[in-house]
Order: sequence, then structure tokens, then C-alpha cells
Amino acid sequence: MSGSSQPTTLTERTNRSITEVLSGRRHRLTSTLLFAGPAVIASIAYMDPGNFATNIQAGAKYGYTLLWVVVMANIIAMLFQALSAKLGIATNKNLAEMCRAQFSQPVVWGMWAVSEIAAMATDLAEFLGGALALSILFHIPLLPGMAITALITYMLLMIEKRGYRPLELMIGGLVAVIALCYLIEMFIAPVNWAAAGLGMVNPKLPDAQALTIAVGIIGATVMPHAIYLHSGLTQNRSPAKNSSERRKLVSFSNIEVVIALTIAGLVNIAMVIMASSAFHAGHSNVAEIETAYHTLTPLLGIGAAGIFLLSLIASGISSSVVGTMAGQMIMQGFVGFYIPVWLRRLVTMIPAFIVVSLGVNATDALVYSQVVLSLALPAPMIALVLFTCRRDIMGEFVNNKLTVMLSIIGTVIIVTLNIILLLQVFGVNIPGLN
Repeated sequence: MSGSSQPTTLTERTNRSITEVLSGRRHRLTSTLLFAGPAVIASIAYMDPGNFATNIQAGAKYGYTLLWVVVMANIIAMLFQALSAKLGIATNKNLAEMCRAQFSQPVVWGMWAVSEIAAMATDLAEFLGGALALSILFHIPLLPGMAITALITYMLLMIEKRGYRPLELMIGGLVAVIALCYLIEMFIAPVNWAAAGLGMVNPKLPDAQALTIAVGIIGATVMPHAIYLHSGLTQNRSPAKNSSERRKLVSFSNIEVVIALTIAGLVNIAMVIMASSAFHAGHSNVAEIETAYHTLTPLLGIGAAGIFLLSLIASGISSSVVGTMAGQMIMQGFVGFYIPVWLRRLVTMIPAFIVVSLGVNATDALVYSQVVLSLALPAPMIALVLFTCRRDIMGEFVNNKLTVMLSIIGTVIIVTLNIILLLQVFGVNIPGLN
């Protein structure tokens, strides 16, 4: 074999190994790790700074009461990320491309507009998170912190030129940092595990503000750009040659989704538990990330506050990278032509800088950005359910009856919560909520 035919990059070696597994020529226990990547990258969307903001408010104000929202949102997220991955594997098209191919032009343009608004809200959350952490750490204003975050993000995005594998490993490392930080926090915070367990299984919304935070949690957990992105990440990896190989890819993908999003869900649960344990009794007015950091120091020590800050930096930078990848994929999918990374970054970055320049409270902006994401979420969810239920699109990978039912229930829950939130915003009295 000539030297030129030998795989030289990490991505090429990964592709060769994946091909060997799919064709049945490789049988190792570690082979599953080759398929880890797409769900790990998507899972960053479930641990971004928007999650920090909504989870801190939920835990500080309502204790363990809203943990059930986190659990529900994570279960819905698992289902829709699995469907998104399956769409990419079965059709070799991402969700945005499929929308452009299947829907009328007015619908496509409308979905693109909604997706761009969601992308701006996503960037707002990610930039603010990274900037807040840098601002607290180095005592610099928020705007320079955002500029530094933007620069670091752009530098990390250049890794993608070496192929998908180095970027997957880098994102995986940052996920590990965030998860480890919150694992340590659980040993520091005085947790009431019985109350936490009850909060996970007892659906309850104490008042109207709890509803706003609940919708924000859902918007920060089940994210539109993550649903679009996952279909493209599976599409860009080593392609399957036949139905048998596609079945293997779907199987490996489902395993990865469950593991990656279980970790993301546990991190979110840990965020609420930490906020509840540290702030709910005596500090329930803690509603801002900066206040949370400064309050943690006297309550749990400088170590807990430092760990919190480290996790926020890792979250802000990694989610900003993933958000740019998703935004680029969404725009290219809907409009059908290549968008340079710097232009993509600029489109959604400018609104974030404007919001900060106007002096809007950073944590409030984070929470409301998540509400915007939740309002934008039904469009890709409905499209994904429609496509994966069509045999002419999915072939043998069409959803079974149970999956159809669960996906419809998940979509109805999201849409219903959004409608209730809109009614609340416009002053309509809702029974059971003050």
C-alpha cells in the first residue's frame, strides 16, 4: 500500500476505524468510543450559561421544587436529540436542509427567521456567561470580557479545519471539566437528598414567576440549535454504505445520546441542588450569577466559589464554539450556500454586544434569552417529528408508534408551556397561578 493512502490525521484514522466496525471487521469493547462525539458536542447546549442563570434562580427562590422541570426537560431532550441524529444518519441531510427541501419557500424563510432570532438569543447567553466569568476573575468590564470570549471562540473554531475528531475531543474535555466541577460541589454543599428526590418527581408550580423560570429551564435545556446541529454532526461523519451499517450507526448514536445527556441532566440537577442548598434558606433573593459567586465564598468557602467560576468559564467558551457551529449549519441549510465562520460569528454576536452596551442586567438577559429559545423551540421540534414519521423520507428508520406518541407528547408539553407563558405576559389570568 502506498504511503499516500495511509490515514495521517486523527479524523482519518477515526473514519477508518469506524468503517471497520460497521463492516464487521473490528470487534473491540472500546469500539463504542469511536462513535462518541455528536451527542457530546450537542450536550454542551444543555450546560451553557443560560442553564446556570435559570438553575440558580430556580434553586435559590424555590429550593428543590422545580427539579422535576429539569428532569422532564432532559427526558424530552434525549428523545429529540436521538430523532435528530437518526434523521441525519437515515437521510444524509441535516434538519435545516430537509426543511428547505420539503417545505414551501414562505415556511422556509419563516423558520430561518425564527432560527436566527434563536441563534442571537443563544449567542447572548454564551457570550454573557464567558464574559461574566472573566469579568469576575480578572475584575474587568463586561464588554472586554465578551471580546476576549469571542477571540477565544474563534481560535478554537479553527481546530475544526483539522477534521471533526480534534474538536469532538476538545469539547469532550470541557464537558468533563464542567461535570467534575459540579460533582465536587455536591460534596461541599449541604444537600437535603430526601427533599431533592421529592422535587424531581412532584410536579408543582408555586406561582407565575416559577412558570417563567420553568419555561426558561426548558429553553435552556431543549435548545433549537442543538436539535438542528445533531442531525448535521452525524451527517458529517463516516457515511454508512447500506441499511445494515445505518442500523449500527443509529444504535451507537442512541447509546451515546443516553449517556451524554444523562451526564448533562445530572449537571443541571446538581446546579439546582447547589443553588438550593447554598441560597434557598436565608439567601433566596440570589438571582444573579455574580451574586451567586460572591455569596458562595462566605457560605461554602473560596474553593466552592472558584469551582463554580471554572465551570462557568468552560461552559461559556465551549457553548460559544458549539453555538457558532450550529448557527453556520442552520444558515447554510436554509439558504443553501456557504457562510464564512467570521461572518456567522458577527451576525449573532452584534446583538449580544448591543444588549450589554445598553446596561441590561446580565443574569436577567440570560434568563429571558432562554425564554426566547423556548418560544422558538416548537418549529424545529414539529418539523423533526413530521420528517421522522414519514416513511418516504426515513425508510425503515421511520418512527414506531411509541416514538410517535412520545414525540407528540413532548412537543405538546413545550407548546402548552409557551402558550401559558404568553398569556401570562399579556396579563391573562391563569387558574392556579398568582
